[in-house]
Amino acid sequence: MSESIRDKTAIVGVGACQFGENWDRSREDMIVDAAYEAYADAGIEDPQAQIDAIFCGAVYPRDGTAEVAEALKFFGKPISIVSDYCQTGTDAFRFGVFAVACGMHDTVLVVGFDKPKDRGVSGPSVSFDRVRGLPATPAGWFSLCAARYFETYDAGREDLARIAVKNHHNGTLAPKSMLKREISIDDVLRARIISWPFGLFDCAAQSDGAAAAILTRRDRAKSFRDDFVLVKAVSIAVAEHPQRDPDFDFLSWKPTIYAARAAYEQAGITEPFRELDVVQLHDCFTMTELLSYEDLGLCKKGEAKDHIAAGTFELTGELPVNTDGGLKSFGHPTGATGVRMIYENTLQLQGRAGERQVKNATTALSHNIGGPPTTCGIAILGMP
Repeated sequence: MSESIRDKTAIVGVGACQFGENWDRSREDMIVDAAYEAYADAGIEDPQAQIDAIFCGAVYPRDGTAEVAEALKFFGKPISIVSDYCQTGTDAFRFGVFAVACGMHDTVLVVGFDKPKDRGVSGPSVSFDRVRGLPATPAGWFSLCAARYFETYDAGREDLARIAVKNHHNGTLAPKSMLKREISIDDVLRARIISWPFGLFDCAAQSDGAAAAILTRRDRAKSFRDDFVLVKAVSIAVAEHPQRDPDFDFLSWKPTIYAARAAYEQAGITEPFRELDVVQLHDCFTMTELLSYEDLGLCKKGEAKDHIAAGTFELTGELPVNTDGGLKSFGHPTGATGVRMIYENTLQLQGRAGERQVKNATTALSHNIGGPPTTCGIAILGMP
């Protein structure tokens, strides 16, 4: 069972629109930008004939599948849409992988999209109102973990600041990122506080955006391109709500641990730090990235700050993380983020990532958490 989907599905095309405050672009415009770039990347000239189904992810869908069908003029075939917090895009990708791996469809399009800026809010309109019965924003909730971690492992705001500096730098090298601004540790520490210890630069930039991927059976992949990428694993895990879990210690995310365990088993990975070459992980806040290093098994518990100081996860480090700037600077259009990570990892594995290219990358992981968090999605890609 653990190996049942490994290497059965190939990615043969990817695309993304420009991420940002896209006031001059409709949701349909962004979907078309991402999908048609993916079509062109895969050499698809007649999507209606060559695509069997579409799998979508959106946290704030307006008209469900109808807006995708109308935008892409795709009718008479199945379109499905999923929504599950920030790991929505990974879940949509998972359904697409399963549809191809089981033989239901030959070639499918996966597209993640959201346009939260049109909703009139500057950030996610999510209120985690179960923190001891009191309202809490996402920043407020995740900051509780930072305070506990600082006390337990003698870490501090400077450690988080280095993560923000890294991701801002990487974002300047990604043409379609939202924020292209280098920052310093001092900039991070002097920024206005959002929820201590998080300042402005510790928080991801919510944006508009869409990303897409074309999936097909492995035995058909070469008819699209020679440098196709294989899906080694994809997993989704749900854990107890932290506020109702007596074992929750504010120092790790159980959904990540569960999903990583399943994904590594599927992919046959036993030493993730040594067997992965590039990682895109969920950095909604700098502390979330730090905890995810440890929960994904990239380093031991309490040792993340040492690796951060050593530059382990920088673009030129031993295991580059968030090579395109991550949620922090590429942007976070909630439903699109998981597919955007697939987009970046595919480019990295094919050697098409330009200035941010990781040398000799053959295996890549993407990771999203969602909710307080209660859920996590992970995908592992590799070259044949």
